[in-house]
Amino acid sequence: MNGEPEIVKNFLLKTLRLQSWEKKVDQFTLGSGVMPASFKVLHDPVKNYETIIADFGECAIGRVAPIDSGFWWIILLRAYTKSTGDTSLAELPECQRGIRLILTLCLSEGFDTFPTLLCADGCCMIDRRMGVYGYPIEIQALFFMALRCALNLLKNDDEGKECADRISKRLHALSYHMRSYFWLDIKQLNDIYRYKTEEYSHTAVNKFNVMPDSLPDWVFDFMPTRGGYFIGNVSPAKMDFRWFCLGNCIAILSSLATPEQASAIMDLIELRWDELVGEMPLKICYPAMESHEWRIVTGCDPKNTGWSYHNGGSWPVLLWLLTAACIKSGRPQLARRATELAEVRLLKDHWPEYYDGKHGRYIGKQARKNQTWSIAGYLVAKMMLEDPSHLGMISLEEDKQMKPQMKRSASWMC
Repeated sequence: MNGEPEIVKNFLLKTLRLQSWEKKVDQFTLGSGVMPASFKVLHDPVKNYETIIADFGECAIGRVAPIDSGFWWIILLRAYTKSTGDTSLAELPECQRGIRLILTLCLSEGFDTFPTLLCADGCCMIDRRMGVYGYPIEIQALFFMALRCALNLLKNDDEGKECADRISKRLHALSYHMRSYFWLDIKQLNDIYRYKTEEYSHTAVNKFNVMPDSLPDWVFDFMPTRGGYFIGNVSPAKMDFRWFCLGNCIAILSSLATPEQASAIMDLIELRWDELVGEMPLKICYPAMESHEWRIVTGCDPKNTGWSYHNGGSWPVLLWLLTAACIKSGRPQLARRATELAEVRLLKDHWPEYYDGKHGRYIGKQARKNQTWSIAGYLVAKMMLEDPSHLGMISLEEDKQMKPQMKRSASWMC
């Protein structure tokens, strides 16, 4: 966006080279496609030499390998290509191999009955125990977007064609699954509320055997008459009804959300502004877990207490994703409103990592100051509002071939 593509190109190539490192946690070797969660640069003042040290999860809290970093690498490579018009970087043999290695990890055959990716807790931006194990919306939306970006980047040679065929098949199954089973609006909520349980065979209505009594009380008041969102997780006998900001914004930008669903997500944000935005954009998830639920799900995590950090905290970095989703959905006024809200405090508060409280009123109890991504999130939001054409770097238009009928399958309807 700032006319400095060489910095981005260098970052993409440096991180790609880290992918080829041997990745071991104790005595176990990770898949060759795993990208690092982070890296640090060590400077030797005597030799005047710098060394990059990567972390593939062996140093992370909980020792969880990152799933999202590989997807973001593909998304960034596509953004670079789209912005500069330079296809030579993506066509380098090492970049083509890097894409295929990342996707091989995700598209390998196993025991899965769903097209979604099975994940451990702590494998993404929420990198601590928060009950997102299973099929979290953040990973599924990024997976969908990375698959679509990869289709644009893979060369039309034998290896590229084979990978592209597998991607296309997965995209069709994934888009149907997500749009059908992760989507929640007032009608679907009412249907789940009336579910019968213990159904067998392909005629089952309640396919995942979700217990209606497991519906949380808060979701009935939270769900407006007009609006909807992709819920946090769907797996056997489990539906996580929490709102997760990143997953829903990426769903809009990748066109995983249909235009009607994107509009409904925007309606929800507008109608539940106090809950999802409050006094500082933007809730990473809603609502927070407290008391007994917090003890059981987080393991009494002192950093993720109610309405703090990942557990209902407010993260300014998410402002750019909201802005991009708003512009794509034709609601730039919502993004302006959120940006103006953030401007009141971010500078004088020295750009904290996150804010605490139901309305994001307080600087986070362990929030670091002068956070690069808090600053960058704000700058990107401002630049996109000033020049919406920047959106093309991070937005994918709807693929008409994946557009489903706007009704659920007969076996899912009540």
